[in-house]
Amino acid sequence: MSSYHIWTIGCQMNKAESDRLGRLFEAAGYAPADTLEEASLVLVNSCVVRQHAEDKVINKLHYLGGLKKKNPGMTLAVTGCLVEKDTGLLKKRFPFVDHFFGPGEPPPWLPGNSIAAGARPAPSVYIPIIGGCNNFCTYCVVPYRRGREKSRTPEEIFNEAARLAQAGAKEIILVGQNVDAYGHDLPEKTDLAALLYRLHDIEGISRIRFLTNHPQDMSERLIEAMGALPGVCREVNLPFQAGSDEILKKMRRGYTIGEYRQLVSRLRERMPDIAISTDVIVGFPGETEEQFRGTVELLKDIRFDMVHVAAYSPRPGTIAARELQDDVPAPVKKARLEAVESLQCDIAAGINAGLKGQILEVLVEGKDKGKWHGRSRSGKLVFFDGDGGDLTGKTVNIKIEKTSPWSFQGTLYRGEGI
Repeated sequence: MSSYHIWTIGCQMNKAESDRLGRLFEAAGYAPADTLEEASLVLVNSCVVRQHAEDKVINKLHYLGGLKKKNPGMTLAVTGCLVEKDTGLLKKRFPFVDHFFGPGEPPPWLPGNSIAAGARPAPSVYIPIIGGCNNFCTYCVVPYRRGREKSRTPEEIFNEAARLAQAGAKEIILVGQNVDAYGHDLPEKTDLAALLYRLHDIEGISRIRFLTNHPQDMSERLIEAMGALPGVCREVNLPFQAGSDEILKKMRRGYTIGEYRQLVSRLRERMPDIAISTDVIVGFPGETEEQFRGTVELLKDIRFDMVHVAAYSPRPGTIAARELQDDVPAPVKKARLEAVESLQCDIAAGINAGLKGQILEVLVEGKDKGKWHGRSRSGKLVFFDGDGGDLTGKTVNIKIEKTSPWSFQGTLYRGEGI
């Protein structure tokens, strides 16, 4: 039997597309391979949002080129944001790659198959609801690789979610580069709040999450829907990117720090238990020490549950790469990145320590190194020992015994209530 392995790097949209492609390959008769060395089909789902990610993709492709010399029967394909509309240069640079296809597109060697097809979903599954982005933040390559925003219809999303639920999925994660813009481009105007209400009562689905949000597009209707629907998890990813209005203007983010703070206040007022994560870029062109301190102060004031931080790297074709000088020295970027990571480690440790001894509802996603693992409704990663039987896909109550900035350790709780 033919086998496949998907190597994925990058955002949740890439992860969502890899999950769906995996189900499609299995529906077409491929079996999953544990490693890419064992697979007859290897798919690289690429990311070029940061230089570091692009370097990893290029290194992986060169490794696979060498592997294919030893195993010429292997099929090698590449998708994701490395793939531009004109693949001519890529074909010259990587002649050993059999297929290039754009992000969100079906594999060209499986004509007529829907990318949403397939079976055997994980307990928690991604569903892309909108692709592309219209914002054109000056640092971001996504609109140039994935195009303008294009929403799927509510009917298409509902049908996919219902099929996944029937096949065993318990949680759906709605994803898009700017998920808050969902529906604005459709002939019959709708929005993410309306979609949440429509998906909420699908039999078998107990949890709904969504990401990534854009502060300028997050509506009061959406906040109200999150608070009103018990199946929607009290968790939101809300990138602020920089703690300086001057830098935000250079980034073309469309909001001020004051407006961002007000949005967080509204979220917490409606849902006091909400977990908020964010994204930060340090070392953007022209960022001074004072402007960086603004980022630090925002992190201290808001106390995010999780922070994804990256040092700025110019992306060819973006406005920042064309018009702004990358003038923050690499050692300064590194120091700022490490300062954010250290601060956030302390903040997350404090937040998570407050949950020690509590009982959390955990959706079990699988087992790793002898420990079951899953996530709480607020997105916290929890590890625990089982007592026999397969717990994958089950919802269990876990008493938290040990905490860290990144995860929890706990034990199954047999008592009444949570």
